[in-house]
Amino acid sequence: MSFKDFLKQQQSGLEAMANTGVIGLHLVSGPAVGFAIGYGIDYWLHTSPWGKLIFLFIGIAAGFLNVYRDTKALLRKIDRQDSLRKGLAQQPESPPPPSGEQGKTENRGRQEEHDTQP
Repeated sequence: MSFKDFLKQQQSGLEAMANTGVIGLHLVSGPAVGFAIGYGIDYWLHTSPWGKLIFLFIGIAAGFLNVYRDTKALLRKIDRQDSLRKGLAQQPESPPPPSGEQGKTENRGRQEEHDTQP
């Protein structure tokens, strides 16, 4: 196993850990934010438990929706990597830079040439 293979394997492991962490964060942050909004509404309108309950359930639904979307995206990514590994799909080509970006770098190079004058 070469050093490049080792780094690539380590990077994919770190990406998997990051995706798992984001999924866990979404599962917790949705209900927390919903409860906080409900608490603020209850404090403002004096409707003691109802705002907290309603927005807590909305936050739980939002958290599960985010987890569902993240999981679908992660599964699509895993399927794409498996198909690339098996040779069923071609490696995606990197898109060319937008026309505005290319002009900016050329102008920056010209500007640097002019800035070097004494």
